[in-house]
Amino acid sequence: MNWMDRLERKFGRYAIPRVMVFITGIMLAVFAADLILGGRVTPMLVFHRGLILQGQVWRLITFIFLPPNSSVLWIAFSLYFYCLMGSALESAWGAFRFNLFYLCGILGSILAGFVTGYGVNHFLNMSLFFAYAAVYPENQLMLFFLIPIKVKWLAALDALYFAYMFLVGGWSSRVAILFSLLNIWLFFGGDLFRRIRQQAGYWKTRQQFRKNNRF
Repeated sequence: MNWMDRLERKFGRYAIPRVMVFITGIMLAVFAADLILGGRVTPMLVFHRGLILQGQVWRLITFIFLPPNSSVLWIAFSLYFYCLMGSALESAWGAFRFNLFYLCGILGSILAGFVTGYGVNHFLNMSLFFAYAAVYPENQLMLFFLIPIKVKWLAALDALYFAYMFLVGGWSSRVAILFSLLNIWLFFGGDLFRRIRQQAGYWKTRQQFRKNNRF
């Protein structure tokens, strides 16, 4: 029994079902409030280390609910996709494990915010897509609503984007990427390292075979 099994046995009854519907619903409400109030809501919710240490502790959590974009069309697509991925992962793992996955990402984002001074939820939300691609790699999405493409290839493109941001971004971007993907390392790191070892063993065996069968 691994650590997730032990936690689920002890705390599984506290899991929140359909948590991404709840989170995206608040994102939509924040977006609507910003439209009505001329963008005055978001500044009160962002993660700001200095203001948190001054007593505005709600910012530890409220930055999670910031909408991903200011475009009406794009936010509708984004929030729908977040719900789709969250529901699919919850169906595969159960409510508790999905809650744990997202909570680990939140904690990583908070740690990154305290290190850098500012926190964002962008990389946290992107981690949902990596998890979705790992669980459902053969699923297809319609790119630009026209081109069918498998999720695993879109995830590969996103991985390249993350690598690019890590290389060209400042140290704060690098910290945000590393910490915000804490949930990916915890849930999939073991499998990734096992695959790397298997591949390394395969190529080592192949090279040895070629060496032994050389004339």
